Amino acid sequence: MRVYTYTEARRKLASLLEQVVKEGEVKIKRRDGQTFVIRPETKAGSPLDVEGIDLGITTAEIVQFIQEGRRVYESAVQANSAAASLKKHPVSEAGPRET
Repeated sequence: MRVYTYTEARRKLASLLEQVVKEGEVKIKRRDGQTFVIRPETKAGSPLDVEGIDLGITTAEIVQFIQEGRRVYESAVQANSAAASLKKHPVSEAGPRET
């Protein structure tokens, strides 16, 4: 990590900040021995904050897509349920047996 004197840091502030960006941090040391660390500020935003994109569709179209997806899903669930029921209780072609 690069250490700058106070005077040098004042004179070369722009290059010091570039150094911070490259290396993550730099130190500044005063004549009295005090040392300060300069580092970039971390962004406090959410990782879920992403820029949106324009797909050119309306809210009504999005709702329609969701409703259609739900109908397709429900149909598939019902079909699977009926198939499972047939496996448990198969119907023979001859009809029910008389006992």
